Amino acid sequence: MKFAATYAVMLTILFFFVLKKAEKPLILLVPIYIALNVLLFQYSLLGIRAKIKKREHEIDKEAVFIGRYLLVKLYSGRPLLNALMEISKSQGLASKYIKEIVDDIDTGKPIEAALNDAIIYSPSEKIGKILFHITNALQLGIDIAGPLESVLQEITKQEELEINKYGRKLNSLVIFYMLVAIIVPSLGTAMFIVLSSFLSLPIDLPKLMVVVFFIAVLQFIFITLFKGVRPTVNL
Repeated sequence: MKFAATYAVMLTILFFFVLKKAEKPLILLVPIYIALNVLLFQYSLLGIRAKIKKREHEIDKEAVFIGRYLLVKLYSGRPLLNALMEISKSQGLASKYIKEIVDDIDTGKPIEAALNDAIIYSPSEKIGKILFHITNALQLGIDIAGPLESVLQEITKQEELEINKYGRKLNSLVIFYMLVAIIVPSLGTAMFIVLSSFLSLPIDLPKLMVVVFFIAVLQFIFITLFKGVRPTVNL
């Protein structure tokens, strides 16, 4: 809100000079400010959502590892809190997320309440599932290891499906990439050079640079597509 209000005021001042120069009524500054404030606020939300999505992907990659590490500690007889503290000291964004839970517990919050808050604010659905089954087991007073193992098997099967789906998408994208980004530009450039020699058309550096720029844009688009369809698992 602060970002939107600040930049809306700055742009409204700019519009003030524009309206004054065009001899338009200054009362138009009010709807202009409101519109700018709304647009900039929505733009700020897009940035926040992008950061949350990025964090979700990073945590999802480590969710199964964290769950299995926790399961091993529980099977070895470690208490849940001690296992969470050990996980929080390891590397990775998911470990930092677990550390936030441990910090809440250290400040005096009950472990069930800390886990419930973590489920509510978790950007990762996979970590949320793991914590939900742990919390549910604590509330029912049953062994945590059994429900945790079940949810890890469910998440693993889900990741296997994501990998298979990724493989099918990748095959289609590779064929499309070979056709559009390699064969068509190569043959098109060769035919353009041959036709230019027959028709005595000059081939200068600017024209070749346009072709190179077009090919570079295609490569960038396909790299973005390949990254976009990649599943959030450690392949």
